Amino acid sequence: MAAGLKSQLSHLFLLQEAQKPLVAVILLSFVLAVGFLLIILSCALWQNWLPLLVAITFVIAPLPNALFSHCGADDFSGSFEPTGPVDLGRFLTSLIVVTGFAFPIVLAHSGVINTSACVMSIVGGGLVYGTILAYSQAFKQDESDFE
Repeated sequence: MAAGLKSQLSHLFLLQEAQKPLVAVILLSFVLAVGFLLIILSCALWQNWLPLLVAITFVIAPLPNALFSHCGADDFSGSFEPTGPVDLGRFLTSLIVVTGFAFPIVLAHSGVINTSACVMSIVGGGLVYGTILAYSQAFKQDESDFE
């Protein structure tokens, strides 16, 4: 009886471990949908579609990091410090992220969009970018060929 209970518990534990990526994908997709909903609502409620550029900005933001992250030193160089292309990728990513946060503020300050649309656009853009970062960290694959 105890062996059967033990095997059932180990089977349940294995099922829970297998469902963790599925739960992460469902949670991240929900947060991403809320972020895009806030951005689209910030456009639709005030009939001004300029805050939609924030969504494009935050979707493009991780691309320089993804492209330049593989330009670093190899395993045999002995140097673990980031190289020039890696730093350039980080700089371009930070530039795009700051632009994504600053663009609605500039539009609201100049009177082109409403202040509420600015806040909704910034919160939605932050959710979109945070979701992309969380997804890339949660499902990062190790580059080792021997494991």
